[in-house]
Amino acid sequence: MNDADAFFGLSPTHVLMAATGGAIFLGYWLPHLLFRRTAFSSVLLMILGLIIYVFVPGMPDALDPTVSPRLWEVVSEMAVIIVLFATGLRIDDVSSWNRWRPTVRMLLIAMPLTIACVAFLGWALAGMTVAGAVLLGAVLSPTDPVLAGDVQVGPPLEGKEHPVRFTLTAEAGLNDGLAFPFVYLGLVMGTQGIDPSLWLTEWVVRDVLYRIAVGAVVGGFVGWLLGRSLFSTWGAWAMEKSGPGVLALGAVLMTYGVVELVEGYGFIGAFTAGLCCRQVQKRHSFHTRLHAFSEAIEHAITAVLLVLLGSALPALWPVLDWRHSLIGFGLLLVIRPLVGWLSLLGAGMPSGDRWIVGFFGVRGIGSIYYVGFATGHLEFINEDQIWALAAYTIFASALIHGATSFLVDRHVSR
Repeated sequence: MNDADAFFGLSPTHVLMAATGGAIFLGYWLPHLLFRRTAFSSVLLMILGLIIYVFVPGMPDALDPTVSPRLWEVVSEMAVIIVLFATGLRIDDVSSWNRWRPTVRMLLIAMPLTIACVAFLGWALAGMTVAGAVLLGAVLSPTDPVLAGDVQVGPPLEGKEHPVRFTLTAEAGLNDGLAFPFVYLGLVMGTQGIDPSLWLTEWVVRDVLYRIAVGAVVGGFVGWLLGRSLFSTWGAWAMEKSGPGVLALGAVLMTYGVVELVEGYGFIGAFTAGLCCRQVQKRHSFHTRLHAFSEAIEHAITAVLLVLLGSALPALWPVLDWRHSLIGFGLLLVIRPLVGWLSLLGAGMPSGDRWIVGFFGVRGIGSIYYVGFATGHLEFINEDQIWALAAYTIFASALIHGATSFLVDRHVSR
């Protein structure tokens, strides 16, 4: 190699930076230019990720999640905990049980039914093992607070808390953590077998009752302490000197770490921490700044993750056939809308509101985390199918729900 070749040689790292940066810029800029909204950003980022890895010369190999699940787990984990904290900060009013009743029904009725339906289809239709089918149902059950931003409540102090938006926001804030017991159920079945007498009591006591309670209580307590600290005299001085960025990131990491150290669900803790921190001083303008910084971090991490997910699609999709397509579209267009509508009967919501909440079960980053977590801890027979179906469903959800998100604006503005 001569000096000229060495000087002008293309570094795969720099090609990756340039191509990924361009994809992120276009992914957020084009929807604003063409549609005056960000609804199509998620699906466009995945499409651009696919394009740059296929057509841009000098790109490194796409990061296959079936080979390196740990990296996908860590990056998606960071995105989820930050957005869950920010989601808790968004909610202005938590005082009324009537506001929470639809959310509770979606979490306690719709979510387990969704897991059961998807697991049954994975086992009966796609031929998965029982453990793999349960894991599939678990990873596809949570709705996403990142990709569903257009249909949720607005930033702090802006209102826009129509019951539909409130339900979608609170559900997305909590079901990322509430899916965890079922992920553990898939892991338990994969290691101990499907006989419930071997693991049922321990699973219910530890993975369902203890970890959910600890996540909610400890996360809420840490959030309350954080709020009391921030809005004290010395806290106001610290906010003025350091700004919201360091405090927001520190608060999220501290809450998540503390909850996980005491064996609670950190996702639940991150959401309840943001919720309780907000309630200490509901009308303080700092909440807006704290949320804005958290949102900026979440969008940055999520954008990179979606581009990488798009790059992995060509390797993942050959695993799928019509049966997997039926499961993915069945979840988005039949199971979730129908189960959501039925679960909200008696919740005091009009039929139109129930259909909107049921339909907009946006799938996203939480599913990536759960597959990465589970497959990093145990090798599943159906691992490739689970990864591929999760990616496929996220892509389809981003496309379908992005194209129809205007229906929420139209519905709540009546």
